[in-house]
This record gives sequence, structure tokens and C-alpha cells, in this order.
Amino acid sequence: MSVVGFDVGFQSCYVAVARAGGIETVANEYSDRCTPSFVSFGPRNRSIGAAAKSQVVTNCKNTVQGFKRFHGRAFSDPYVQAAKSSLVFDLAQMPTGTTGIKVMYMEEEKVFSIEQVTAMLLNKLKETAEAALKKPVADCVISVPSFFTDAERRSVMDAAQIAGLNCLRLMNDTTAVALAYGIYKQDLPAPEEKPRTVVFVDVGHAGYQVSVCAFNKGKLKVLGSAFDPELGGKDFDEVLVKYFCEEFAQKYKLDVRSKPRALVRLYQECEKLKKLMSANSSDLPLNIECFMNDIDVSGTLNRGKFEEFCAELLAKVEAPLRSIMEQTRLKKEDIYAVEIMGGASRTPAIKDRISKFFGKELSTTLNADEAVARGCALQCAILSPAFKVREFSITEVVPYPISLKWTSAADEGISDCEVFPKNHAAPFSKVLTFYRREPFSLEAYYNNSKELPYPDPTIGQFTIQKVVPQPSGESSKVKVKVRVNVHGVFSVSNASLVEVVKSAEGEEPMEMDTPAKEDEVKSSLLMAFLMVLSIPSHQGIHLEEKKNEQPPQAKKAKVKTKTVDLPIENSLNWQLAGEALNLFMENEGKMIMQDKLEKERNDAKNYVEEYVYEMRDKLHGVLENFVSEAVNSFSLKLEDTENWLYEEGEDQQKQVYIDKLVELKKLGEPIQKRYTEAEERPKALDELGRQIQQYTKVVEAYKAKDELYDHLDELEMMKVDKQVNETMTWMNNKMNLQSKQGLSQDPVVKAQEIQAKTKVQTSFSILVIRMAQNHGKHPGRNATPMRAAPCYSTKRFTSSPALLIDTL
Repeated sequence: MSVVGFDVGFQSCYVAVARAGGIETVANEYSDRCTPSFVSFGPRNRSIGAAAKSQVVTNCKNTVQGFKRFHGRAFSDPYVQAAKSSLVFDLAQMPTGTTGIKVMYMEEEKVFSIEQVTAMLLNKLKETAEAALKKPVADCVISVPSFFTDAERRSVMDAAQIAGLNCLRLMNDTTAVALAYGIYKQDLPAPEEKPRTVVFVDVGHAGYQVSVCAFNKGKLKVLGSAFDPELGGKDFDEVLVKYFCEEFAQKYKLDVRSKPRALVRLYQECEKLKKLMSANSSDLPLNIECFMNDIDVSGTLNRGKFEEFCAELLAKVEAPLRSIMEQTRLKKEDIYAVEIMGGASRTPAIKDRISKFFGKELSTTLNADEAVARGCALQCAILSPAFKVREFSITEVVPYPISLKWTSAADEGISDCEVFPKNHAAPFSKVLTFYRREPFSLEAYYNNSKELPYPDPTIGQFTIQKVVPQPSGESSKVKVKVRVNVHGVFSVSNASLVEVVKSAEGEEPMEMDTPAKEDEVKSSLLMAFLMVLSIPSHQGIHLEEKKNEQPPQAKKAKVKTKTVDLPIENSLNWQLAGEALNLFMENEGKMIMQDKLEKERNDAKNYVEEYVYEMRDKLHGVLENFVSEAVNSFSLKLEDTENWLYEEGEDQQKQVYIDKLVELKKLGEPIQKRYTEAEERPKALDELGRQIQQYTKVVEAYKAKDELYDHLDELEMMKVDKQVNETMTWMNNKMNLQSKQGLSQDPVVKAQEIQAKTKVQTSFSILVIRMAQNHGKHPGRNATPMRAAPCYSTKRFTSSPALLIDTL
């Protein structure tokens, strides 16, 4: 079972996995742990990640980035409309009213939803994880900004589903960092002691987040969070781009924003310049060759001027910090450490302001880029049954206050109630009690629209169906369970009707004051008042027990009740319909298959190209002497194929390239084989010669009455002598014939034949000598250890005859 964490950022992504007893950030196919958040669409396939980023200039209209900010937003959203002007690619409205991205794909104009594009990126990250783990990936934890609303979070969940991922949890960026920080700490206070309070500041490319966390041993509790979604690294890039656009307009009379490619190049260079200024305070150049209209442009800037230009942005740094301290009612002395992360946190001016606000040095114990992904992987390991992880509980907070409103049955007015205040613990469930005679609707919404970075505060409508009055005609008691789940998403998870049934046989129900009280409630605005029982989610099952923990009323008849589950109809803001989700999943599968087919086609083409270049170089190198005049046309064939590849063969089917490669190899392989034979044949002949010499010496020693061999049978030794002479004659004959052949001609004898002859010679000689040992004149001497004789111990022999025979 895989354990994977995905940090899907605005500009780049990271993948962390659990393996070998730890958490590791894995590299992609380019050996880079950072995968750009880019998707490029072409006439035949898609490119994702680094391959897509390389096309951002050449295919700018069809290469998309920064789409994370459009999750769960309508096309008419003011934020989307404002962002359109700064984008190189086009946005379009989906049939449902949400935001889509318009590109040319497969030579057709297509509009993809934000969920589809994010799913493409997640699939790429999934492939990276699978390549590292060598097994399929399904379960994962994905990071999201802490300021994401319900609609945005559900949109990310849908994207994960389209990508074939089972998202165990959507985790806030700062919470993931806090987990990565705290789980390895061995010196955290005990549960009963005062917790250690740490501030986490994440300044990313597109957002600024701050959270305060309290740590005890085995426990992490988020105390509060603050953010500014409009402050990030891209805003500082925008300042630089604006400055240089104005400078180039004055200096070179160029309207940079009129040319998308030029604008993209300027963004890239400004980002590089910003990073250089973070490490250097002197004047730094910006040079771009052939920028527009074949004009080279240049400019200079230093950190001091840059900070002046960014004064308004830098002034926004302190607001979330002040907000978080006010929310949590903490003093600066209560803060143990301030951890910073995120790419833009390296900007000196930002670091200085954060440090001055807290009055202490900033801590950088975590990897600023990879900490979020590592925290997500840790959370996935905690949730996975396949891994044993140190117990560590995590309590999140609700970022925005959530309220419910409904139509009151008493005076047909609108009533509302705040269910989850800001910074309420999450995940959490609450049970609300209503008295109703008919189905009713609840509308969930964020009640503080001023701090909501989203135009529509509505979360959704929840209709409780099949509500009927009691048999007596009175209103039925309806219990509604609302919940903020592990993903930070609000839902009405359950509704039930409490039905009063007749008392047990032989008993008459005693009149109680409760109906009178209920009538009082019905006759007032409090009829639908919420009996809010705040209980942790894991204790929900004990709700009835808690309610019944009251002193029994004297001599009252027992009234039996039964609970009937009620269906709930959800109407969520910008929620993808099931049919649309299935269609997107199907389309994603088709696109993956198309990408695979195109990769195979390109690989087949590349094999032809590689073979042409390889053989062309060898024909003028190591293979030059092995090319016959009759096959000299091979060089011309290679040249023709090279020209074909860049003309007609530029865009052919996979099979055409395969056939072309086979055709070339028919001419090239004989030449390659002659070269290989010329290399291997001398080695094989040398080995055969050594074997012949070895056994010749054994026979000569036997004939010379050497006492080492006088126990061998004479007849058998004559067979060895005959076999050695025949082999020597065969070898000499073949060598003479081969010496008359040119290098460009096919060999008379091949290395494989010589090796086979060597094997036959060795096997026969060993067999005969073994038989001679078993039937010799002095069989008793066969047991005598026969060590290597000095006269046969020459370095040219692989082993001495005596030693060989003794071993057998």
C-alpha cells in the first residue's frame, strides 16, 4: 500500500513518499524534486511538468499555469475577470457557469475545466510517485491553502477523483508543515504541561498564510490561522514586470503587453532577477536578446529600489501577523519559535518585517520548499494501516465562521444560527434539533463576508425530506447532524426523525408537561431553535445517553421512541455533477492513452534517428574497413533516411518508423556482425589454441613416461592424441582460409563455431582422461593428489593439466 503526499503549489509541486522507515521527497524523470505546475496542449498530445514549462514561450497560448487560483470559482467571479487581463492563455465559461481554460488540443479548440487540468497535473505527480515506489499509487494526502473555501476544496477533491486518486485528507499547508515540525521533536511538553507555541509563516508564490500551533507530546492543536491570498511571490514579480514594461516603452518604444511571448519571457527574467536580488544588494542587469522585433533589451535594478517599488506590498506583511495574535490572545513572549517556509520567504525585506514583528530570529529548521509535501506524506502514513507511525493527533480549525439559516415555521420568517465560529476545532460534529411537520431546508453560509476571499458566501442548500407529523398531529422532533470533516468541508451528514410510539402493553401513558413546553416553543420564534449539542465526532454515538443522564421523573409512564433516518438532498455551490465527473474521468483515460501512443510513436522515430546518426559515425570510424563496395550504398541510404525524417517522415505512424528501422538494419547488421566477428574471432582462436597446447603437453608427458601420468590407459590416451591433432588441423585450415578473406567479406569461420569446437575438444579430452584414470594400470595411484607440475604452470594456460585432472 502506497503512502504519498502531494504539495500542489501555484508554481511548482513536490511529491513525498514513505519508504525505508522515513519520508523522502522523490525526483521526477529529470532528476529534479520540483515539478513545475504547467500543462501544455499540442496537436497530438499533452506535456505536463518540466516538459510543459519548456514550451511556455513557443506554445504560450496553449500552455497553462497558475490555474490553482480558479478552483471552485464562477467565470463571472470578479477575481477571475480581473485575472484574465494578465493571462497569456484564454479563459472560457463552462456549461455549468464555472471557469474553464480554452486551448487548441488535437488541432481542435477545447475547453477544459479547472478540475480536469488539475487532474492532469496530479496524474503526472502520481506517475512520479509510482516510478519511485515501483508500485501503483492510489491513497494520498493533498495540500491546499488554509484560506480555501468549501467550493474550492470540493473542486480539488473532484480533481483527485478524476486522476484516479483516493484523497484521504485535504491538509492545510501550514498544518502539514506543523506536523513535519512536531512529529520528530523528542522534547515536547507532556500532555498535562503548558504547550509549546510555534508560529508558522508560509509565503508562497500566490498566497501568504500564518498559523499558530500548540504542541504537546503526541499532539498538535492549531490555535488559529490568518492569511492574505493576494500577497505572494507573483505580486513582487508583477511589480518588476510593470517597471520594465514602462522602461522598455520609453527606452525602446516597445509595447511589451501586446506580445504574449515577449511578456512570458519578461516574467521569466524578472523572476530570475528577483531571486538574484535576494542574495545580492548591488546593481544587477536584466538582458534579453531578440526580445521584440529583433531588438535586444537591457536594464538594471538593485534591491533598494526594488523594495521601494514594493513598499505597498511589504506593508501588507504585518496585518495577518497582528490578526493571528489578536485571535489567539497570545503575547509575543508566549511564542517559542517562528518557522518560515515558502519560496517567497527568502525575500530579505519579508524576513526582516516578520522578524521585527515578533522580536526574535526566524527559524529555518525545515526545508522551505519540501516541508509541506513531507507533512502530507506523514499524515498519509498516519492514516494508512500499512505503516506504524508514532501516535500524533492533529486538531485543525475552521477558517471562517459558518452559519445556518432556515424558514421559521412559527411566523414564516428567516432564522439563523452560527454553528461553527471562526477557529472552532475541526473535524467536528454537532447535532441540531428541530420541530417540524413537513420537509424543510437549511442553507449553510459563511457569515463574515468581509474577510472571505470569495464573492459568494453560500456553501449550499440541504433539504431534509420525508418529515411527517406525529400520529397525534404534533410536530416531529428532527435531529440534524452537521459536520466539518477532515477535508475542512461542511456537510449535513445525517438527519433522523424521532417517532413516539405507544407505550408498552398494560401501561397507560401519563400526561406530561413536555407537550405543553413544546407548544410554547412552537408558538414562538424558538420553534426551530437549535438544541446544539457540541460533541466531538467520535462521541456522536453517545448523544442519546448524554441527553438521558437526568434524574428519573417519579411514576411517569415509559414512552418508547424510534429513530427513522431521513434522506437529505444536497445542492452545493459549484459542485460537479456525478455525470460530469464520470465523463471527465473517461476523457482523462482517453488522453492518457493518446499520450502513451504518441510517446511510443516518438520513441520509434527517435530509434530511427539514433540509428542513422550512430551508423553514419561508425561507417567513418570503426566500421570503415568492413563495408564492401556492394554495400557502400548504405551510406547513401542513411543520408536519404535523415532527409526523410525532417521532411515526409516528420509526422508518420509508429509502424512506418518501425519498418524504416528494419530496412536500415538489413543493410547495417551484416557490417556490424563482420566487425564483431573480427573482434571476437581472435579471442576464440587463442582460447582454442591454448586448449590444444594444454592437452598436447599432457599426451607428450604421457609418452615420455612421466610418473604423474603413467597410470593412464594407453589406448585412451591415443584417442586424446588423435582428437587434438584433428582439432589442430581444423584450426590451421580455417585460419589459412580466413587470412585470404578481406575485412569487408563475410568470415570463413565465426567465433561461435570456434567456441563450439573448443567446447567439444575440452569435453572429449576430459572424458577420455577420466576413463583412463578409472581403467589405468595402477588404479590405486588414481587417489594420489596430482598438484600442478612446474613445467606446465605457465601464465598462458588457464589451468595446469595436472590440476584439471585432479579436480575431476
